[in-house]
Amino acid sequence: MFYDTELSGSGKLSCASCHDPKNHYASSGASPVFLGGQDLKQQGHRAVPTLTYLERRPNFSIGPDNPVSEEAPPIPANATGASHGAKSAANTSASATNIVPQGGLFWDGRADTLQQQATGPLYDPAEMASTREKVLHRINNAPYTAALKQLAGVAGEQSPAFLLDEAMFALARYQIEEPSLHLYSSKFDGWLEGKEKLSHQERQGYLLFNDPQKGNCAACHLDTVQPDGLPPLFTDHQYEALGAPRNRELVQNYNPSWYDLGVCDRQTDGRKTLSSYCGMFATPTLRNVSSRHVFFHNGVFRSLKQVLEFYVFRDSRPEQFYPKKGRDHYVIYDDIPDLYKNNIDRTDAPFGQDSKKNKILSEKEMEQIIAFLKTLTDR
Repeated sequence: MFYDTELSGSGKLSCASCHDPKNHYASSGASPVFLGGQDLKQQGHRAVPTLTYLERRPNFSIGPDNPVSEEAPPIPANATGASHGAKSAANTSASATNIVPQGGLFWDGRADTLQQQATGPLYDPAEMASTREKVLHRINNAPYTAALKQLAGVAGEQSPAFLLDEAMFALARYQIEEPSLHLYSSKFDGWLEGKEKLSHQERQGYLLFNDPQKGNCAACHLDTVQPDGLPPLFTDHQYEALGAPRNRELVQNYNPSWYDLGVCDRQTDGRKTLSSYCGMFATPTLRNVSSRHVFFHNGVFRSLKQVLEFYVFRDSRPEQFYPKKGRDHYVIYDDIPDLYKNNIDRTDAPFGQDSKKNKILSEKEMEQIIAFLKTLTDR
């Protein structure tokens, strides 16, 4: 089913069309968002995330931050207040009082299971653009129909709804059980196991990645082996408002009053009940990141170099990222309304530092971090 184009409204798209196995189950195209719909000309709403390394993703919740764990606490997502202690790659307890969104799938965490996640793009008119009726017809008339019905048993024969649920469950289990979705076969994994050595440049990048006064990347992209012995996923599964520039290539952004606000748009009343989290999007895994072509939820950046420059120069060189307003002013954080701009992270290094006086990362150091990130690519 993952490769079945007949499940889509156009008959031309499958799950693998967006999540290309040849590119670690991320998009292979250079467009910031995928083109889908009945005519394959509709822009998707957000950049396509990778499907790799989702097998350990916790359910969505809002609760206290654990700065050294990937696990989300079992707290209902009903918090409306937020506090922020700076997050540090040194893994101190400074952020433990933060009440943060964490876990869940998609950029906004609106699905907890891969079974729920599968139906999102399947029925989205801008993506696979299918209908329940079309999917039901296909799973009853496909090469895999006999196997699916055998799996579903008598209930699947008697109930179309049950058969459809079993189909989505099978699709979810494929994403858990297919080894290529979580290989842990990168050079970094070999280094963790004592089987490989990092080059001098990669080693320097690793140190900068973990330096709380430099890259500070590991504050959110945890790179240490977990207490249970599992390799790191390079994410804390949390959400951040980074103030990414508005992507003016996206048709939806032609409307100046339209905003994608991430976590707080995951439910209809979210801009009130979850207002402290408006503008926050998931921190993705950095595994296989060097093979991606677009970055951030709106695909506004096209290279790792641009991403690092954004972290270093966002606050000191706004002209590099934001549109000009008047003679000497810029519309900073131009993709989030003023009402929610206090949600933007201004404290976690390298944000909040004066990089005009003291450049946080030099050109050489950024190259070293990128060299380290390339060691996270699965073979």
